[in-house]
Amino acid sequence: MQRSLKITWLGHACFKIERDNYSIIFDPYEDGSVPGLSNIREHANSVLCSHEHHDHCFTEGVTIDPVERNPFEITWIDTFHDEVKGNKRGPNRIHILNDGVFKVVHLGDLGCELTKEQEELLKDADAIMIPVGGFYTIDAVQAKELVDRIQPRVTIPMHYRGENYGYDEIGTVAEFTKLCDNVIYYSENSIVITKDTVEQTAILEYQ
Repeated sequence: MQRSLKITWLGHACFKIERDNYSIIFDPYEDGSVPGLSNIREHANSVLCSHEHHDHCFTEGVTIDPVERNPFEITWIDTFHDEVKGNKRGPNRIHILNDGVFKVVHLGDLGCELTKEQEELLKDADAIMIPVGGFYTIDAVQAKELVDRIQPRVTIPMHYRGENYGYDEIGTVAEFTKLCDNVIYYSENSIVITKDTVEQTAILEYQ
């Protein structure tokens, strides 16, 4: 049976990663912190936050179901939330999951340029979740340039403004997709990835 990995977008920079019977939530946002988004009320086996801002670290919204073994090796790269070494918005942590089959990267609120050594650690990813809205993070052009350098198989943009949700000061996903080839629009908020999944930019529908 072919192995698979499910990625579900819960809004903003919040995602649920599921492999077999194990799940991880990234960056749950506090109730009411992101205009237009529903409150996070999820169950998972663990939760990871890229930084401590209220729209990325509401661990109270996730009920932890303990298990004995996490199938993922979790590593991280400490970066910054802005272009001035965190002086405006503080630190940011990139998380990398690897279960020996799939490598998944969540960039958090990346706001700075990465070193070549850091970019090397992000290469060969099966999926990457990348902010594209600008203002608080890298923008669409910067995100596309980074994707071109590290070449993930599936790119999932996040932290952007939709028609009825998100911050007014950040950009829309269209500003990113117009720069991309192989864009696939999904009518749901999940994608199931296997080793046969084609290279793409996946636009998940907020539910």
